[in-house]
Amino acid sequence: MGFFKEFKEFAMRGSVVDLAVGVVIGGAFGKIVTSLVNDIIMPPIGYLTGGVDFSNLKYVITPADEAAGITEVAINYGTFVNVVIQFIIVAFCIFLVIKGLNSLKKKEEAAPAAPAAPSKEEVLLTEIRDILRNK
Repeated sequence: MGFFKEFKEFAMRGSVVDLAVGVVIGGAFGKIVTSLVNDIIMPPIGYLTGGVDFSNLKYVITPADEAAGITEVAINYGTFVNVVIQFIIVAFCIFLVIKGLNSLKKKEEAAPAAPAAPSKEEVLLTEIRDILRNK
């Protein structure tokens, strides 16, 4: 029974739950970036390059021969170009988020803290000083 309790404590630790949330959100964010690259960024780039679709770019090593039952062997470098562009976009987005968080932290650190309230001893000493001064 102790093993399951220990596992539950491990699994419910804050960092593990945060990591799980990050993975789920990261997966969803990955789909957004994939759509951004494939549906919004790549069509204009393809238009500028004369209608080239990067995902179809490949270097054929052995062409397909249906009669002989040979499938095509190719290096799909266009897919790699798409993935590199997606990586650059994700890295740039994360950079912007981290930069924004760092600037917020700097603003919080730069803001002067409110002066601390005097301790009980300081209040008593001030009262004693004022009483002695009035005598």
